[in-house]
Amino acid sequence: MHMADALISPAVGVTLWVVSGGLLAGCARKVQQTLRDDLVPLMGVLGAFIFAAQMINFSIPGTGSSGHLGGGLLLTVLLGPYAAFLVIASVLTVQAFFFADGGLLALGCNIFNLGFFPAFVAYPLLYRVLARGQYGTPRAWTAAMVAAIAGLQLGALSVVLETGASGISELPFGAFVLMMLPIHLAIGVVEGLATAAVVAFVARARPEALPTVPAAGAAVSRRPVLIGLAIAAVVMGGVASWFASRQPDGLEWSITRVTGHQDITVSGAPLHRKLAAVQERTAMLPGYGFPASQAIPAAPANTRPAPWPAVSAGTSVAGIVGGLMTLALAGLIGFVLKARSMQRAHGNG
Repeated sequence: MHMADALISPAVGVTLWVVSGGLLAGCARKVQQTLRDDLVPLMGVLGAFIFAAQMINFSIPGTGSSGHLGGGLLLTVLLGPYAAFLVIASVLTVQAFFFADGGLLALGCNIFNLGFFPAFVAYPLLYRVLARGQYGTPRAWTAAMVAAIAGLQLGALSVVLETGASGISELPFGAFVLMMLPIHLAIGVVEGLATAAVVAFVARARPEALPTVPAAGAAVSRRPVLIGLAIAAVVMGGVASWFASRQPDGLEWSITRVTGHQDITVSGAPLHRKLAAVQERTAMLPGYGFPASQAIPAAPANTRPAPWPAVSAGTSVAGIVGGLMTLALAGLIGFVLKARSMQRAHGNG
């Protein structure tokens, strides 16, 4: 559900940049006020984990489409909504600037669509109400399923509304929403299962790492959780990404079904061109691979399909480097907020 710049107008893009920026500032203040000592490394490792997980598209049977985890609900359950929003923004920023995944003008939209709804709508109104503080139980699995589906449905609807507000006539509201919502319903089911599974792992390994569990009197090491998530991030980004589906994701599939082609023509606005030029300079591994391996032409009908799994050193490097960059950015945000919190506490003392 990573929107490209061609899908939005400068007015919509800038507006959502401002909205997302305001949310990030508010979340940063909240995290600074309530920051737990163990939250900083967990923010970094979970950022790397979600970056790697989003590289693995899974096929949706019978549709010719694929999907990948959004990760917003998982981050919220493990970190709380404010830190989760900061981490998902870190993931999407690294993806947009260094891997050309999602447009720079659309970055505010992508942060809002993938971060706001799971963190501030699906989690407090559905997950917490249904789960009731339980983890790894049938109730918790049900809560994850319902909340993940709702969060993705709202995010998909938001994409449709943003393209409509941008005046993208090729994507009329009725036809576009009829494609986007059902395909993201299927993706939401997988998102819910993955969220419940990871939360259950953390609850078994170190329940104290969960934000709703009171801290124990003695210091408890979160190392098993951090190591487990870090290993999973390396494996997913470095190896499992070879097995990602080659089918178009839910957004691309929906656009193709409505318009008959996958790409929307860019309006040619100066801001589109300038940001495209910036992204071309910053994207060191565009498309999650070495630059020379990009823009592979479609194979003619009389040739064999591209091999699968797509064993690629470029993909492995992108997965590992991107994970490290996300870990560094999310961790840096946490460290800065922690330092400010300590400075404020000393000043008040």
